[in-house]
Order: sequence, then structure tokens, then C-alpha cells
Amino acid sequence: MLPKGKRRQSVRAEYRATRGAEPQLDPADPVGLQSPALHSPPDLKPPALKPAELPPPVDPLAPEIDDDAADEAGTRTFNADASAAGRRLDAWLTQAMPDISRARVQMLVAAGQVRIDGGPAKASQKLRGGEAVEIEGEPHPAPLHATPEAIPLDILYEDQYLAVVNKPAGMMVHAGAGRIDDARGDTRNQGTLVNALLHHMRQLSGAAGELRPGIVHRLDKQTSGAIVVAKDDATHRRLGEMFAARQVKKTYIALVHGALAKDSVTVNLPIARDLVRRTRMTTRRGDGRSAVSHIRVLERLQTPYGPFTLVEVRIETGRTHQIRVHMQSLGTPVVGDTLYGAPRLLTLLDKRESLKTKKKRDDADSRPTEEPPAGLQRNFLHAAHLEFTHPRTGRALIIDAPLPQELDQFLVWLRTQQIESSE
Repeated sequence: MLPKGKRRQSVRAEYRATRGAEPQLDPADPVGLQSPALHSPPDLKPPALKPAELPPPVDPLAPEIDDDAADEAGTRTFNADASAAGRRLDAWLTQAMPDISRARVQMLVAAGQVRIDGGPAKASQKLRGGEAVEIEGEPHPAPLHATPEAIPLDILYEDQYLAVVNKPAGMMVHAGAGRIDDARGDTRNQGTLVNALLHHMRQLSGAAGELRPGIVHRLDKQTSGAIVVAKDDATHRRLGEMFAARQVKKTYIALVHGALAKDSVTVNLPIARDLVRRTRMTTRRGDGRSAVSHIRVLERLQTPYGPFTLVEVRIETGRTHQIRVHMQSLGTPVVGDTLYGAPRLLTLLDKRESLKTKKKRDDADSRPTEEPPAGLQRNFLHAAHLEFTHPRTGRALIIDAPLPQELDQFLVWLRTQQIESSE
């Protein structure tokens, strides 16, 4: 019997460890009466592990994965713990499989490749916690409609995870969903940035869908400048999170009609679709999405065609037409942006005439108007600067896109037209 105080101590582990092992007897003590094992409590300390043997750290928030459940058919089983309660299935699985985008997870569910406790699953299904989620096979996205085209690209930065491209004005980033009709041989799905990327890069992320491979954010067709492209889904998702969290610094150069009252101003006006003119956005609806633009004056120009202001605009958000509609809200539309109030052509400005009445006269006058030698056939808006932390390497990236030649030439010409201010 064990001594008092030790009677609850189990020696089952020691018994199992020595069971079947032949005892080593001391020739001087053949019966084993002097064996320390009979007189000393066993050493219950586990053997020390070498650094290389230490198990990897466990993330307490990561879903539990049953590795033993992966069979030859490629079926994976995830056990939803209590923290999954109330979460959508697609959102929870996106966290469980960081290398697969939410769009691909939804594709798996729609194809019937996901089961919950052996039954069918829906992407929007709310988990209770404790379910066994089975995923069979890999997602099989439909073939991309966009085709590679040998279009020249100005690549500002590239590595195995992402690239930054200097998009020219006049090029759409990608074709819209309603622009593709392969049966008719529709050419509207040609000449886009996506077509060029598919030719120049072997791999692009599919997280944005089959029409927008690699596209993390967009620029308007007539806006030039730096745009980020992701090559894999994990990088794409992390970049998307960084844009949403406003961790990417985006700075634009714009030339606007008119003179800003202050050298710096912040416009914090929500933006929504114009209900009358559907191609426009507006700041006059109360249900718009928040949008913030920080504007700083770089240069003021007084010319016979009216005053102009060269500005730098840093945007915190990335709403459709954000800079263009915010500049319109200040009464200083971007040069060349006729959708938001800029005149079609530059004409000599009567000293008593405002920009608004000048535009009305230009629109009503059918006679040819005077056009500057360096005519501008696009918006004077350029994405000049990107600054962010590389989502995979942690390296700080600072990328500048030089002002395009047509904008630079127009600005040089306008400077030659300057006149002394009458004030």
C-alpha cells in the first residue's frame, strides 16, 4: 500500500511503460530489494523536447481541422466550434481556408460540394456551432471570358504576388457583365487592362470573379495612373482588406476649372447614384456612401480661358467618380470632365462671365470654338502615387506614376497663356 497522502496517486502510466519489458537485475541484488524503484516515487516529469520538436503554436480562433478525415477523394472536414455560432457559412469557411476567396467558397456551396452534418448547405446558412462541415474537391470556376491580348503595359512594380501598372487614359479596366457576347464575336470585351494582363502575366487572382481577374480596385476609363493587380487569391483578399481599412495611401493629380478659396480643403460628402442621370454620381442624396477627399492646391493659373487650379487629391475612400463629383461639389470641375460640368472646349472667357454661363454659351453655340494647340481629349485626372505595406512580405512600397505626356504638354501650354491677375 502507498503511504498516507499518496494513495490517490496513480501508477498506471508507469505500469504501462514497463509492461512487457524484461527487468534489469543487479547481480549483487538478484531479488531487487535495493532497487530505488521500490522505494522512490516515480519521476512523472515528461522528457524535455528539443527546439526542433516543439509543436507549432495554436491559434485559438482558428477553426478546428480534422486532418484524419481527408480521404483520397479530397474531402476535408472542418469542425465548427462555439465561436462559429451565428456566423454565415461562407464567411466562416473563408476564415477556415485562407487561400480560397469567399467567391470560390460560394462556388463550392452552389456546386453542392459542401455538406453540413451530411446534409446540403447554403452559403447564407447560419452556423450554430458544433457542426461537421465537409468540403469535397476544389472549386471549378468557369473559363474566363476575357482573352489575352498583346497590348503594351507600363509596369511600375512586379513580384510573384502582385503588380502595379500605369494604366493609360482611354483603357477600361475590365469589361462589364453586360458587355460580353461571345456568340456574336462581340469586340467590346477587347482592349481592356484585363486583356493585357492575361497576356503579360501567367497567373492572376480569381477572387474578383471571371470578368475581373486580378483586379483589386478600379480607375475610370479616362483616368490614368497606378493600379494594383493581385496574382493570387490570398494576396487579393489581404489587399482588399487593406483598401477597406484605408491602409493604402492613394494620391491623384488633377487640373480643375476655377479657383479654390483655400489652399487646402477636405470634402466629406456621401456619394450615391444620380436617380435622373444614371451615368452620374451625386452628393445630393442622403443615402449615399461615405466619401472623404483631402485637396491641396499645387498651382494657381490665371489665363484668358479662365482661372485654373492644379491640385493634389488624397482620397481615404474609393467611391465611383469620387474625385470628379467632389470637385464638382466645390464648383471646380475637372478639366475635360464634361459629365460633371466642364466645358467641351476651352474658349476665351469674358471678364463678366462665370464658368457656368460660359458653359451654357458653349453648349448653345454651334459654331466651332477656339481650341488650344494642345487639345485635351480626356479628363485631367491622374493616379500619381500609391503607398502601402506589401501584404505578403511586409515591405513598404512607395510607387509613383509620372504625369502622362498629353497632360504635361497641356499644362505647359496653359502656363504660357497666363496673364497678370487684375486683383
